[in-house]
Amino acid sequence: MDLLSIKDPSFLKALSNKELEKLSQEIREFLIEKLSKTGGHIGPNLGVVELTIALHKCFNSPKDKILWDVGHQSYVHKILTGRADQFDTLRQYKGLCGFPKMVESEHDVWETGHSSTSLSAAMGMAIARDLKKEKSFIVPVIGDGALTGGMALEALNHIGHERKNMIVVLNDNEMSIAPNVGALHNVLGRLRTAGKYQWAKDELEYLLKKIPAVGGKLAATAERIKDSLKYLIVSGVFFEELGFTYLGPIDGHNYDALLENIAYAKKMDGPVLLHVITKKGKGYQPAENDTIGTWHGTGAYKIETGDFIKPVQSPPAWSKLVSETVRKIAREDERVVAITPAMPVGSKLEGFAGEFPERMYDVGIAEQHAATMAAGLATQKMKPFLAIYSTFLQRAYDQVVHDICRQNLNVFIGIDRAGLVGADGETHQGVFDIAFLRHVPNMVLMMPKDENEGQHLVHTALKYDDGPIAMRFPRGNGLGVPLDEELKEIPIGTWEVLKEGLDGAILTFGTTIPMAMKAAEILEKQGVSIRVINARFIKPIDEEMLLGLLDVDMPILTIEEAALQGGFGSSILEFASEKGYHHAEIDRLGIPDRFIEHGSVNELLNEIGLTTENVVNKLQTLARRKQKRA
Repeated sequence: MDLLSIKDPSFLKALSNKELEKLSQEIREFLIEKLSKTGGHIGPNLGVVELTIALHKCFNSPKDKILWDVGHQSYVHKILTGRADQFDTLRQYKGLCGFPKMVESEHDVWETGHSSTSLSAAMGMAIARDLKKEKSFIVPVIGDGALTGGMALEALNHIGHERKNMIVVLNDNEMSIAPNVGALHNVLGRLRTAGKYQWAKDELEYLLKKIPAVGGKLAATAERIKDSLKYLIVSGVFFEELGFTYLGPIDGHNYDALLENIAYAKKMDGPVLLHVITKKGKGYQPAENDTIGTWHGTGAYKIETGDFIKPVQSPPAWSKLVSETVRKIAREDERVVAITPAMPVGSKLEGFAGEFPERMYDVGIAEQHAATMAAGLATQKMKPFLAIYSTFLQRAYDQVVHDICRQNLNVFIGIDRAGLVGADGETHQGVFDIAFLRHVPNMVLMMPKDENEGQHLVHTALKYDDGPIAMRFPRGNGLGVPLDEELKEIPIGTWEVLKEGLDGAILTFGTTIPMAMKAAEILEKQGVSIRVINARFIKPIDEEMLLGLLDVDMPILTIEEAALQGGFGSSILEFASEKGYHHAEIDRLGIPDRFIEHGSVNELLNEIGLTTENVVNKLQTLARRKQKRA
């Protein structure tokens, strides 16, 4: 079949199961080929080919609402809804988004990049449907890993209580990004091995109805027998106790089983949970054999071997630099404990886990729990290192404020993927952490200029005993600078002058320092002398150095790869106002007040004007304003 000719899923209604199997193979071949060039979330999508086709065959999207939790597994859905011809642009600038996107298609009814949200959204849609007296199916598809998110459990509890008509599809591949952890995962494990529980229960009900009723006593006995069977066959039927009708487990790659059970679910009243077992990466051996999440999301790769295409002799990844420095310190300090919410591979903590298994905790997709658990450790004089992506730290904001900062506990938060991350787009850009952490009392926030300073700041953080401290670092690799053998502490709140200058100053940190240095070099050739300052401590700021600039009325430009509103530049304006420097020439560059979509980091920086050219223009404008004022 020509996948590029698909306009909507309606054609699936007429296909036989044999034809559906052929279509499944064609879609897998298409995905393997296209993603080998663009990269993307190949493992999750290869695993849901049959499930996605079955859902679109049985339901009528977009009237029936199919919601994809996280959105990593929506590629097949995009193909079936008429977007196969855009896959050459997947996750590229102005191209096809890697997640559901309402502006792309009416079939994308819910946008998401973070897990565990689909059930709450589905409940909202179900309530709206019933209030408007409409008829439609609401079908959230959620992975087993996402069920460890507290929000998903809150939604399950509410859905079961309200008894709204809804078909929850549990896509159980035994993995999220990394192998799943926790007691709930063990419940699902028992369900997977339970066999045809629903069939056995139905057969028992049928047999009991054949027995002539002898008063209420036998009826009550019959109910007890059914309950006993439930616990005999499935130890602790979690979902039925929450008010769901449980169907499964079902082979998620068998059309007979899928279509039969979906048809059965459509006839039932109240919430139904369809437990579907799938194989992540199915159809491509390197992805199928993956046990640690390497093939969850990838860059380009060679189809024949599965080898990833990477630059030769790259500098070390920032994540690895940070995790290995923590590991080095942990050899000398037994108080150091590492915590990650389901990202041991992304945060490069495999080495730490191998050397210190008893001090490494992957808590699953549970960022709130991870933050408060770190706080609990800190109350007992331990040194918790919470490794978390900037975008996921947003989910633990209350815990950071209430449990860590309010109690002034010594938790070290490693904020990975800070700044623009590129291809994953607006749900994953790490641009809000400065704005939501800077105003919280007791928090120290810093960002290194390179790997060497990075390792020293990690050491500083784990030596710090006066409260919470966080270090931002970007996605990708470092600059390749030499590393000092001996770690040293950097005094909290101190900045560093990288280049002297008298006509203006740039205050910046992290990834934007090379941009600032280049702009200063260009202006130097024009006879303009610019001081470049590594403002590595975002909070507290170096008040002494800043006062020195304000006292001599030096124009100041702040640069940050983060949101301008409430960001680092705002802190400089606030300080100048508080100290009475109301005429100071201060301007800011950073992320504007909008969500930044997907594309390469350089393309996105150009789009928002975070460029060397714009830095030069801003400084020239500041200098002219000062001259006019003089």
